[in-house]
Amino acid sequence: MEEIILNTFPLGFPWQTQDPFLFCVYHLDHYPKGNGEMGPDPILLEGRNIGNDFTIKDGWRMYHGSTIPGFPYHPHRGFETITIVNKGFCDHSDSLGAAGRFGQGDVQWMTAGRGVQHSEMFPLLNDAKENTLELFQIWLNLPKEKKFVEPHFRMLWHEDIPLVKEEHATIKVIAGNYQGNQAPDPAPNSWASNAGGEVAIWNIHLNPNGELQLPKASFGVNRTLYFYEGDSIFIGDREIRQNYGIQLHPERNGILKSSSKAAKLLLLQGKPISEPVAQQGPFVMNTQEELRQAFEEYRLTQFGGWPWPYPDHVHDKESGRFAKYPDGTLEER
Repeated sequence: MEEIILNTFPLGFPWQTQDPFLFCVYHLDHYPKGNGEMGPDPILLEGRNIGNDFTIKDGWRMYHGSTIPGFPYHPHRGFETITIVNKGFCDHSDSLGAAGRFGQGDVQWMTAGRGVQHSEMFPLLNDAKENTLELFQIWLNLPKEKKFVEPHFRMLWHEDIPLVKEEHATIKVIAGNYQGNQAPDPAPNSWASNAGGEVAIWNIHLNPNGELQLPKASFGVNRTLYFYEGDSIFIGDREIRQNYGIQLHPERNGILKSSSKAAKLLLLQGKPISEPVAQQGPFVMNTQEELRQAFEEYRLTQFGGWPWPYPDHVHDKESGRFAKYPDGTLEER
């Protein structure tokens, strides 16, 4: 029988992906207590490379933030970002005037399309205890015919995302269908909105000494597991240690078994778009000429400018989870 495991690889920063995915990164930051202004005590910033702080120090990073950790405004074009916040909170603001605070299991799905600016900041809302942040950000490509669609942003609230409880595991179905459990609709122009694309994003938690059989996918589908927390798992008779990725044959039965420790995995799956990819920083097009045009257009238009008072805009500390859409519609949770 053909081997189910096609390849294994160590998880770096970012994680290695397969078409139709472009990028996947895992952030785990054990932020300290907040200073009352949604940032860490200024004394804790000493010795950091503020503005480009990607080296874990004391268990956390500021990224491009100066007083509040996160990513101040930056542009995107030609793909989608899917941001899964398992712990902590993310404040979103964008050039369309849309905004939101989401976390504790929520997911934001943003189609950059022809161009958008947004910021993603991680406010430290708790002043009495640590502010742990755990999130994935996934970049899903858009096919050529969708590269210039209007930008779109959607919140998938954790209350609406299926959490399938099996005997030894739970599966959070963020995209796709797991054993009849359908994820919320993705953004309308997404490759994931095409049922034939078989896009799936599942967050899998295996109990200690647990077992889970993955359902098969179709021929030609790319399927990758990312083992990000635990000790070891077995796929067949093959042992895989934590912090490894596993590319799987989509048409083979995949039985996962955990060791005496629980295991957490992310699955990304989809049929490849199979088009040329020209990528430079935050822009993903099909040709180098299109990339040059993207940079020139951003220089001239700023993709609509920035309607917020600060590049690292955050929302009121007392705000709960909410989404404000470009048409003014407000959702609060």
